[in-house]
Amino acid sequence: MKKDEPPLDFPDTLEGFEYAFNEKGQLRHIKTGEPFVFNYREDLHRWNQKRYEALGEIITKYVYELLEKDCNLKKISIPVDATESEPKSFIFMSEDALTNPQKLMVLIHGSGVVRAGQWARRLIINEDLDSGTQIPFIKRAMDEGYGVIVLNPNENYIEVEKPKIHVPSSSDSSDEPAEKRERKDKVSKETKKRRDFYEKYRNPQREKEMMQLYIRENGSPEEHAVYVWDHFIAQSAAENVFFVAHSYGGLAFVELMIQREADVKSKVTAVALTDSVHNVWHQEAGKTIREWMRENCCNWVSSSEPLDTSVESMLPDCPRVSAGYWTSIPHERKIQWHFGHRPSRANFLEELPVYFQILYRSL
Repeated sequence: MKKDEPPLDFPDTLEGFEYAFNEKGQLRHIKTGEPFVFNYREDLHRWNQKRYEALGEIITKYVYELLEKDCNLKKISIPVDATESEPKSFIFMSEDALTNPQKLMVLIHGSGVVRAGQWARRLIINEDLDSGTQIPFIKRAMDEGYGVIVLNPNENYIEVEKPKIHVPSSSDSSDEPAEKRERKDKVSKETKKRRDFYEKYRNPQREKEMMQLYIRENGSPEEHAVYVWDHFIAQSAAENVFFVAHSYGGLAFVELMIQREADVKSKVTAVALTDSVHNVWHQEAGKTIREWMRENCCNWVSSSEPLDTSVESMLPDCPRVSAGYWTSIPHERKIQWHFGHRPSRANFLEELPVYFQILYRSL
């Protein structure tokens, strides 16, 4: 027998969920000290999933607050010329992101539910903030004199409730005889009753119908990367720009190269990719782009081989080396940074395991 599903009405604060981050950045229950439990109610997977998603939205806002308060980043609204009424997104930048004359670091996360400042929501919830967020990178980069720009490539639209459209019944305008209309209306009502009964069983709580309003010039991760390049990165004073891009962020970077090849080549010093899903054939990257990527990019990929072991690739682009684990996210823990010397492609890529020790965990 199917259980009655509780209301999809969840708290809008961590305190409401009775969770908090402890001094180690771990999410723990306020009363029991236990980690987050997904299966809060047995045999109600949909409800548990909705609860998890509601908690995830709160954590996204929490990370935004950390970027501003702990990392001292500025939240910049985009499009830069947006009107009061149109949909907007935002990115985060350090105070010196556009004025730092030497070096600028740009962070791009992957696809899915993650937003600016995150690598993986699951790791934030089940591991800790250092594992799942970009905050360790941001803090260390700023300590070492880097300007920082944090992209927000998945914030492509806002959702609003879809307006209800009244559809007049056939009896409103039909010239059919009254008896025939009554028979048709009776059949229609019985069909609707059966459909509603089935829908209530299948989906006991019908959620609001939503529609998406896309953000101008930022309607996809690829569009977002190009927009931030044109309006911010290209305008920065930094002589050396470095990218760290995870998963779909690598694809977005390659698309940026295709759209702005000459500009990227003149400004970007090196690119560190982790499990990038780019494909130079499908994206139709030209020969000159592929040659540049071979010299200036490196992709750390999931592998059981020792860290930095060369991994064979079917694509003629950047070198692929082992992350030492099966799945990956960038991680700053246990690293030693030596940024005293002049930044260069060789320093950034060849010593990247020293700069950014890549820690790989199950996503």
